[in-house]
Amino acid sequence: MDTLIEKFRRKVSLVNTRFVRSAMENIRWDERLIGIKGARGVGKTTLLLQHIALNCSDHLDRVLYVSLDDLWFAKNSLADLADQFVKTGGKKLYLDEIHKYPEWSRAIKNIYDDYSELQIVFTASSLLEILDARADLSRRAVVYYLPGLSFREYLNIQGIGRFRSFTLEEIIQDHSRLAGDIVKEIKPFRFFPDYLRHGYYPFFLEGEETFFMKLEETVLMLLEVELPLLRQIDISYVIKLKQLMGILAESVPFVPNVSRLSDRIGINRQTLIAYLHYLTEARLMNSLYKKARGIGALKKPDKLFLENTNLIYMFRGNSQARSTGTVRETFFFNQLSPSHDLLFPEQGDFLVNTRYTFEIGGKNKGQGQLRGLEDAYVAADDIEYGHGKTIPLWLFGFLY
Repeated sequence: MDTLIEKFRRKVSLVNTRFVRSAMENIRWDERLIGIKGARGVGKTTLLLQHIALNCSDHLDRVLYVSLDDLWFAKNSLADLADQFVKTGGKKLYLDEIHKYPEWSRAIKNIYDDYSELQIVFTASSLLEILDARADLSRRAVVYYLPGLSFREYLNIQGIGRFRSFTLEEIIQDHSRLAGDIVKEIKPFRFFPDYLRHGYYPFFLEGEETFFMKLEETVLMLLEVELPLLRQIDISYVIKLKQLMGILAESVPFVPNVSRLSDRIGINRQTLIAYLHYLTEARLMNSLYKKARGIGALKKPDKLFLENTNLIYMFRGNSQARSTGTVRETFFFNQLSPSHDLLFPEQGDFLVNTRYTFEIGGKNKGQGQLRGLEDAYVAADDIEYGHGKTIPLWLFGFLY
């Protein structure tokens, strides 16, 4: 255990707290059992270490952070760790990548029940199921989802500005003033193309020249390790997942013809639909449905997107122009989906919160396709300011 403590102290001493994501403020850190889920590479580990550095520096002897992929756990159990930690006065246990520990849910449940004085915070893959038949944690754990960086956070993390987030209602009702205030400080289109290309994952700060190599490694880890581990996909089928991702990347937003797609890949219809659902859970795809009811692994999505614009550039290369409809729609879906419900409407591109209809387009996009709809708006690219019901697309990057 001394080795784990030494590693923890070194990591927390090195973590940079100059920029802290707004998600930090949204987490109720006094809960006894907290889960933070998210895709690989979005900054879950950094968030934990920053919280410890900013809030626990005066009592680090009662705090411990460990990663569950540490070799220490090859010969030791999580239960043993918790027992030793509590007996030496430990109060707060931070467990990173909990999904890498066998029978993790049962272990967490037992620790939670046996040590009432211990607070547990864990991070996990977006694929992790909190509801487990053998150890239901859904009534015990408060679980949060951490997305990648918003456009606003991308600006703030680089010191380009210190902008606050806006609600969707604020943007709809007061977008002209909000955009004007931002444009007084920066020129959004000096930075927006770079964000679309490489700004969603915080590891872009480690060097833009290696960004896509690291992003590809992240995607492969999801396909080759996390999906087989957490969704029991036969390892021999991973090549099918890669093939499926490649096909979808060529044409997203994609209206799937399941029969034709299943024939092309060589798997049956229900397996294909399940795979599409898994890719959505893994935050590699976003699925759009016409109706909210019955959404699940057995329902075919009505439209498919890659989860964020960085993935588009990874799959398609630099030849992918920023101004295409694919990138615009993917950006809009990505920035709204963490805290809003989106459906595929009869008119327009997106129905948000069953109330607002949005059409996504360029600077010359008109209201014609939204005729007859009351709460209908155009999210237009290539404009700094909006007018009336036309809102700058980039401004939706300030929702979180």
